[in-house]
Amino acid sequence: MAKTKFRPLHDRVVVKRIDAEAKTAGGIIIPDTVKEKPQQGQIVGVGPGGRDEAGKLIPIDLKVGDKVLFGKWSGTEVKIDGEDLLIMKESDIMGVLA
Repeated sequence: MAKTKFRPLHDRVVVKRIDAEAKTAGGIIIPDTVKEKPQQGQIVGVGPGGRDEAGKLIPIDLKVGDKVLFGKWSGTEVKIDGEDLLIMKESDIMGVLA
């Protein structure tokens, strides 16, 4: 089966969540039912950028492979080829992890 190619439009990015650690610092294992969704992920797709009022293209500062932090309720959850992804605007990204 062929993989679906997906390219976000305008100033949107596609993010794959990075799973949080399932164990606390004290060694307690956290079950999936009470775990919070992680707020960091890896960029897997980037749109060309937005346009200003004059129609000039403003490129996106992010690139595929960047690890980023985003807000708890940011983006729209989608499933592409069985993989859970988030589509969000560049402005929803709070920062890039070095």
